[in-house]
Amino acid sequence: MTSYSAEHDNESPRGLLWYAAATFVFAVGMAGTTLPTPLYGLYRRELGFGELMVTVVFAVYAVGVIVALLVAGDFSDKLGRRPVLFTALALSAASAGCFLLEGGLPLLFSGRLLSGFAAGLFSGAATAAVLELAPSGSRGFAATAANMGGLGCGPLLAGLLAQYAPRPLVLPFVTHLALLAVGFALTLALPETVRRPSPRPRLRPRGMEVPREVRPVFVPAGLACFTGFAVFGLFTAVSPGFMSGTLHIGNLAASGAVVFSVFCASLLGQSLTGRIGTPVALPLGCLGLVAGMAQVGLSLLLSSLPLLVTGAVTGGVGQGLAFRSAMAAVSARAPEAHRGGTISALFVVAYLGISLPVVGVGALSTGLGLRDAGLVFSGCVVVLASGVGAQLWRTRKAEAAALAATG
Repeated sequence: MTSYSAEHDNESPRGLLWYAAATFVFAVGMAGTTLPTPLYGLYRRELGFGELMVTVVFAVYAVGVIVALLVAGDFSDKLGRRPVLFTALALSAASAGCFLLEGGLPLLFSGRLLSGFAAGLFSGAATAAVLELAPSGSRGFAATAANMGGLGCGPLLAGLLAQYAPRPLVLPFVTHLALLAVGFALTLALPETVRRPSPRPRLRPRGMEVPREVRPVFVPAGLACFTGFAVFGLFTAVSPGFMSGTLHIGNLAASGAVVFSVFCASLLGQSLTGRIGTPVALPLGCLGLVAGMAQVGLSLLLSSLPLLVTGAVTGGVGQGLAFRSAMAAVSARAPEAHRGGTISALFVVAYLGISLPVVGVGALSTGLGLRDAGLVFSGCVVVLASGVGAQLWRTRKAEAAALAATG
């Protein structure tokens, strides 16, 4: 499979329009995955389930992402970017349809699973399309901005519509369907950046693998990603419950804005990684996670919204530093023939982080209450991130030498 993006003039006005269109499609697709975040409290009241079920519904999304990454992570390399983008858009629309039907827990589970499938496909195909259509000076950051920007805008949009417009469980998803329709039209216009071979290639699950020479850096990098995505999971699944139950703030727009701040902060952290350098950015990101979750814990103890917001921003910056530097370290050390499988393995670890700990918070909340469960979660993150960060700081010079040797 070969890419022929070089045949397109990405610096021309038309090339810039294609780049903007691909970025929009990616952002709209990822926005759908976080759209329900500020709405879970409404579903709880309407359907009569507890906080544990909220976290399980959320975790189903991560299962969908992991399955899509393992089964179809490289399908866009074989079939082309546009067919996979069309499939992801269709899955996103089907997910929105499940939420619009409001038929109880089975449809919520189905909607989240379909959303996870879509996110897994977008992660590969849309990332590649944006990178291949981006102007040369912005390739390193283009896909990250679209991804994190979309994830952040989802809860912000849903929170604003649910708080200030009618039909709070309908209008957000109708709006997203309209945006997906625009995305579908733009995808029709996008050039295909992959030349498909003839005959048609066989599609086989991509799987995951971690070569022996990568494992010394993969383990701490994977733990850093796991911890950072656990913080994402806490804010996207449970923070609205914290705000309403512990801080007594029922404004859905405010809940969406807090989640939005986490993703914006992650984007900032990722943008700083190149300036700081991977060997230092990785332990520094762990430090940011420690500081952020310490502030979140204090916000629960003191019932302080400002501390929750500053914790979200600090933790988000830490997650961005840790995630982008972990990706850089692992991809640099992985042999070219196994790089795709190794990166898929890192994403699998990250999405386990966004699901398992959050379900644990939900389970603990049934006995301890959401506030105390959040305190336990914050303490676990502080301990894990501190240990990983200390190890990464001790080995930073060796890692710098290894990265220099790989070119």
